[in-house]
Amino acid sequence: MSTATVPRPVDLPRPRPLADAMTMLGRQLRHARRYPELTVIVLLVPVVLLVLFVLVFGSTLGAGLAPGAPASRGAYADYVLPAILVMTITSIAQGTSTTMAMDTTQGIIDRFRTLSIAPGAVLSGHVLAATIQSLLSMVVVTGVGLAVGFRPHASAVDWLLVVGLLTGLSFAVSWLSVALGLASRTVESASNYPMPLVLLPFLGSGFVPTDSMPAGLRSFAEYQPFTPVMDAVRGLLLGTPVQASTVWVGAGWCAVLAVAGWLLARRLYARPRRG
Repeated sequence: MSTATVPRPVDLPRPRPLADAMTMLGRQLRHARRYPELTVIVLLVPVVLLVLFVLVFGSTLGAGLAPGAPASRGAYADYVLPAILVMTITSIAQGTSTTMAMDTTQGIIDRFRTLSIAPGAVLSGHVLAATIQSLLSMVVVTGVGLAVGFRPHASAVDWLLVVGLLTGLSFAVSWLSVALGLASRTVESASNYPMPLVLLPFLGSGFVPTDSMPAGLRSFAEYQPFTPVMDAVRGLLLGTPVQASTVWVGAGWCAVLAVAGWLLARRLYARPRRG
């Protein structure tokens, strides 16, 4: 009596979270290289705003930074650049949310779920690519700022702290944008979901001191997440005294936003997509 041979199950390769994340990062970077127009579009907004606010409104707004302050475009360029750097991060977030939604709506995420890759690698690839894109874009914006009158007085340690804070904020906002892209049913809505993040620098200390705002708005502006980051970056770049608590509060907000975005993105990624 013959016995049937039972086929052995195929051993699938085990997921490698770090290697899989690097693979997905390479995928996103190749996409950015093939479609540079998306990067140019999201970078154009902060650059145009920087030139507009400094060269057109700089003299008037610069005079209002402090009582009796002389009208100076350079002084306002020093003041507003941290807000423009934060807006660069939030503009990149719009592109990240859009690309995440494209992967989701086109079925690519469903294909990735069938492969033996770490579940978080797909999301991490988007986040790391967005963070790198934000850092490179901020270098461009800083160069434009120098051209229109920005003059930093930061030490090497100050620059390291600035880069660390802005990298942390970019990492946090990237996780939020990935979550927003996963939550979007269409690519069009994904480009609109991060809009509140783009507006937050206007409703903080980014463009005018919070002391000049009405009481209710001033309270919101002083306690919203971007204000301590912008205040810390401004003080560090200009070499003015910065309270350690401001830096720590800004870093704390980055950590809170990153964890919240990560948890939401992982939950949305694991949830079956509904049509």
